[in-house]
Amino acid sequence: MTTTNKTFADLALIEPLQRALTADGYKSPTPIQQQAIPLLLEGRDLIGCAQTGTGKTAAFALPLLQRLYDNPTPASSKCARILVLSPTRELAGQIHESFGSYGRFINIRRTTIFGGVSSQGQIRTMARGVDVLVATPGRLLDLINQGRVCLDEVEAFVLDEADRMLDMGFIPDIRKIASKLPPQRQTLLFSATMAPGISKLANTLLKNPSRVDIAPETTTAETVEQKVMFVERPEKLPTLLNLLENGIYKAIVFTRTKHGANRLDAQLHKGGVKAVAIHGNKSQNARKKALELFQKGHMQVLVATDVAARGLDIDDVTHVINYDLPDQPDAYVHRIGRTGRAGADGIAISLCDSGERGLLRDIERLIGVSLTGGAAPPPAKPGSKSDSGKPFRKKNPGRPAHRKGQNTGEKKHWEKKAGDHKSGDNKPWEKKAQDHKLGEKKHWEKKSEDHKARDQKPGEKKHWEKKTGDHKARDQKPGHKKSWDASEKRSGEAGNKNDNGGVANQKRRSRRSRPGQPKIHRAAA
Repeated sequence: MTTTNKTFADLALIEPLQRALTADGYKSPTPIQQQAIPLLLEGRDLIGCAQTGTGKTAAFALPLLQRLYDNPTPASSKCARILVLSPTRELAGQIHESFGSYGRFINIRRTTIFGGVSSQGQIRTMARGVDVLVATPGRLLDLINQGRVCLDEVEAFVLDEADRMLDMGFIPDIRKIASKLPPQRQTLLFSATMAPGISKLANTLLKNPSRVDIAPETTTAETVEQKVMFVERPEKLPTLLNLLENGIYKAIVFTRTKHGANRLDAQLHKGGVKAVAIHGNKSQNARKKALELFQKGHMQVLVATDVAARGLDIDDVTHVINYDLPDQPDAYVHRIGRTGRAGADGIAISLCDSGERGLLRDIERLIGVSLTGGAAPPPAKPGSKSDSGKPFRKKNPGRPAHRKGQNTGEKKHWEKKAGDHKSGDNKPWEKKAQDHKLGEKKHWEKKSEDHKARDQKPGEKKHWEKKTGDHKARDQKPGHKKSWDASEKRSGEAGNKNDNGGVANQKRRSRRSRPGQPKIHRAAA
C-alpha cells in the first residue's frame, strides 16, 4: 500500500480521537499509521516491521480505542479487553500514557502491570476489570498463576518490540500467556526486525496476517546530524564535559554497562553537570523519578544503557552522545533515534577511541553512511587496542628498518634485555649456571655429589654409599661385628662394652656433622 498525504479524518477515525490528536499537536499520520490503521479497523491481524520513532504506538492504539468506543461492554472482574505486552517497564508506562492521551475523550479504564514495585495496587485495579492492560511478561504471568488476572475476555492482543522480547528471553513466557487467550481474537505483532525466531512466533500467534514494512532499521533519521570524535579513553570525560558546556540543552549519554553509567553519572556531578542515570539495576521508582526529572528539564543529562535505547519518547532531546559505542550496530540506530523525533532536528555525537574503530566500521556498513566523511581516523597509539579489541603488537625486532634516532648497528632496547651486557659480561642467565670459579662444581652438582675435596680423603666412599654399605675397613677390626649387628646385639647384652671403646667414642664424635652439611664419618686416629 502506497502512502499519500492523508489526514486522520481520511483514516475514518472517530471525532473524539481526532480531537485528542489535535490537542496533542498531531497534524498528519505517519506512513505506518496511514497503512496500519485502516487494516486494524477492519479487524485484521497485522505484522508491523518498523523501528522506534515511526509512530507505531499510535498506529495500534487509535484503532483499538475506536473498537472499545464502538462496543462499550465493560470487562468482568480480573479481566481485560485489550492486552499489550511490552519488554520493559519504561515502554509499558509510555504505552499506558499514550492510551490515556489518545483516549482522553473516551471513557476507558486502563492499568499497567510490571515488576519492581508492589503488586497489591495492580491486583486491586484488576479486581474491578479494565479495558486496556499494558504489561511486561514476567509479572503478568505471575499474577495469572496466582489467579489475580484472567485473560478469557481479551479481544485484541498486541506484542510490541517482539525482537527485544526475543533478546531478553521472554518468548517462553509469551507462549504461556498466549495459550490462555481466547482463540477468537485480533493479534498484532510489531518488531524492528524479523529474525527467524520472530517469524516462527508470528506463525503460531497470527492468522492470515497483513504486513506493513516501514523504514528498515538500517536507516537513520534524516533529521539527525551524525558526528564522530576520535579521542582516547582517558580524554573522553574532558571531551564530554567540554561539549556539555557549549550550548547542549538536553542530552542522552549512552554507556555500554550499568557500572559505567553509574561511574559517569558521578563524574558528571563532580564536574558540575546536572545528570541522572537510568539502567536495569535501578528500581522502578528510581527509574521513573529519573525520567521525570529529565523530561521536566531539571536535569541536563540522562546517562543511560541500552535499556533506554528503545521505546523512550522524550520531548526536546537535542543531542545523543555515545560515550561508548555499542557492541551491536543496530543499537546505534535505536540510540540516536532518541533525538530528531517528530520532524525535529537533532545531533548525534560518538566518542570513538582506538579500540572501537572496528565497531564504528560495523555501524557504517549497517547504515550505509560514512560517519567520518571519508577521512581516515588518526593512527592508534602504541599499546592501544586494535579494531578487533586486541592490543597492537610491536613490530618484529628482526626487521631491517631502524627506529628514529637510533644509530646503525646499535642494539635495540629489547635486544639488550636478552643479549649481551657490557663487553665480556656474560648474560644474566649464563652467570647463574656457568660463571663459577675455574674448576668449581656447579651448585646443583654439589647437592648430589661430594663436598669439597678437603671434606673427603682419597678412596673414601661417598656419604650415600655409607648409608647402605659397610663402613670403612679402618672403622672395623677383623672379626669385629658390623655396626648394625652390634646395635642388635647391644639390645640383648646390656652392660657390654665395645671392644675398642676409644675408637667407638671417636667414631660417634665424627658422626656429628657440621651445620648445614651431610654427616661424614672421618677416619680414626
